[in-house]
Amino acid sequence: MAAGSSRGDPPALGPPPEPKPSPAEGRWGDREPTAQIQFKILRGHSDTVSSCHFCFEDTKILSCSYDRTAKLWDVEKGFPIQVFEEHTAPISECNLTPDDRRLVTSSYDNTVKAWDMETGKMLWTAEHEGIVTSCNISCDGRYVVSGSDKENTIYVFDAVSATVVAHIQGHHKSTITRCCFDPDNRRVTSVSYDKTIKLWDMITRSTSITINEGHSNAISDCCFTSDGRYLCTASWDKSLKIWDIKTGEFQCREPISLNQGHEGSVSSCLFSQDASLLVSGGYDKTIAIWDTEAGYKKLSLKGHWDWVTDVAISKNKKWILSASKDSTLRLWNIEKMDHVPSVTDNRKARGSKIAQSDNGQCEECEKPFLYLECSDSEVVSKCVFCRLSSPHIIEA
Repeated sequence: MAAGSSRGDPPALGPPPEPKPSPAEGRWGDREPTAQIQFKILRGHSDTVSSCHFCFEDTKILSCSYDRTAKLWDVEKGFPIQVFEEHTAPISECNLTPDDRRLVTSSYDNTVKAWDMETGKMLWTAEHEGIVTSCNISCDGRYVVSGSDKENTIYVFDAVSATVVAHIQGHHKSTITRCCFDPDNRRVTSVSYDKTIKLWDMITRSTSITINEGHSNAISDCCFTSDGRYLCTASWDKSLKIWDIKTGEFQCREPISLNQGHEGSVSSCLFSQDASLLVSGGYDKTIAIWDTEAGYKKLSLKGHWDWVTDVAISKNKKWILSASKDSTLRLWNIEKMDHVPSVTDNRKARGSKIAQSDNGQCEECEKPFLYLECSDSEVVSKCVFCRLSSPHIIEA
């Protein structure tokens, strides 16, 4: 695999446009006069920004780039406060342990490296036989998983000693674009150019689930809901799909399809912590915000000058973070998103509103939630997790 995007380069979309004038670093500006969506451009990388995350309770941002560095940013100040630079080739992905104490990075220099966030010192290096396209840390902080293009291999390491726990060769038929642990730390999920989704079980040391026919083109990214029940996959076929992994509903029912969110290949996806929102990035240079509760694309964020390579959403759902091939990150303030004219008009057209349940509980799982009340249908009295288990198509 050539050193392209860490999520894979899609079919050629034509030459990128020349950079346009933009607000000065650290300044806020409206996306458009009536949009009420403010953004801040974060400049500090000199090449494609391949991965981004919120951390330290949303006060910091972590990013990595083809410029061979990973950077920790102060959200308030809008500039890097720490730089990690030991890689000798583009960094494909970065991830933090849940306690924000350790960082792992994967690179086209055939290594995965672990770092101490407080001191900035490198803790260990794990050598691979091929370029490393993805890395992830288990939610309990015990393991690191990585995907290599040499024989399309998955490696699982002990996060402290870097000892190899598992080495799965030929896991896919083509390059692995993304690998990650489920929230239970039991299974490793991977997606690939070969259009398949695989879940490998840490206990049985075998592939427990293989989905061969979910997408019609390369799968670029995947993410779980915080309860581990649903998996979302993003693809070059311009769609996202949501799979009920925990109960196995995908085996007898079609997945939920999110269509018409992007004009080109979808590069990345991430659920909010409560799964009420899904954010996706695309090679059409936009970020799509999906309302999983109401079932539609709420808003597109436009401004990047090149492909969006990764997205993140803050725990409080006030901020969207995007990384791009244009060498920048953008921090979007979506607090007033529901007052944007296009979102308001869309909601009115659908004749729906969000209201508190009479008993304050989902009728299926009995957990508190906000339900969707529609003027032309019965009140939906299930939470987003239970509603997702009912098959339907979500479109913009």
